Amino acid sequence: MVIRFSTKAKLLRDCAVAATLLLVGCSAGGIDIGGINIRRGGADTEALSPDLARSDDAQVAQLYNAGLDQLKSGKYTEAARNFSELERLHPYSKWATKGLLMQAFANYQNNKYSDAIDASQRFIALHPGHENIDYAYYIVALSQYEQIGDVQRDQSQTAKALDALEEVARRFPDSRYAADAQLKARLARDHLAAKDMEVGRYYFKKGDWLAGINRFKDVITTYQQTSQTPEALYRLSEGYMALGIRSEAQTAAAVLGRNFPSSTWYRDAYTLVASDGRAPTANSTSWISKAFGL
Repeated sequence: MVIRFSTKAKLLRDCAVAATLLLVGCSAGGIDIGGINIRRGGADTEALSPDLARSDDAQVAQLYNAGLDQLKSGKYTEAARNFSELERLHPYSKWATKGLLMQAFANYQNNKYSDAIDASQRFIALHPGHENIDYAYYIVALSQYEQIGDVQRDQSQTAKALDALEEVARRFPDSRYAADAQLKARLARDHLAAKDMEVGRYYFKKGDWLAGINRFKDVITTYQQTSQTPEALYRLSEGYMALGIRSEAQTAAAVLGRNFPSSTWYRDAYTLVASDGRAPTANSTSWISKAFGL
């Protein structure tokens, strides 16, 4: 069965809950953002108590505490504004450093993905060795991922999201965000494969068999681990049969049967290419066989 994501919501729905839990971890005392607990009285980032003896400290405390309160109450626009102001007025404060991540988080929650990416990338550039650097990369990846559009549209955004998600998993394999990044990367690859499938089917409907075959070949060589592979193999059988290249059609069907024996696509391919009731056989010199290591 072919999975074709027709809307962004359908693509994201399996990950929404997990991502929310990772972005905002619940604790008994407050909200945890990227390993930073924003509750008042927390051990690491407890809200500042204004030191009225120094006006600068009082201003830092006011902006930081206001941002924390607004985050906890879901007022993300106001929170982002306060953390941005803290960064502008006190760029060398440790609280501005922490607030920069929270600024990214607030913008992400507010669906302002470009602003979330900008804040995260500033954090990455300014604090490459910070203990929460993995979270900054993760916010960039999620912000790219949330902008993935329908399969019918240009997929350059999906490619950007895939690159960012793979970077999280590659740079921080032991991070709490690595598993979720890998899951979303698999969904993004499936989305890209689905686009190839859609275009390939379009070419087949027009009778442009070679152009369609090239699209299905890309699914096999680039996105073989996606849910689109069984249909891609069937379509290769269909296309090669239409061109009279029976050996390649047989090979695609045989590889389909070996890897997905219970698939409905294999039953259709068997009917299409089998002769005298005999199962299709693979040509070991075919690019299809080589792509599957046969």
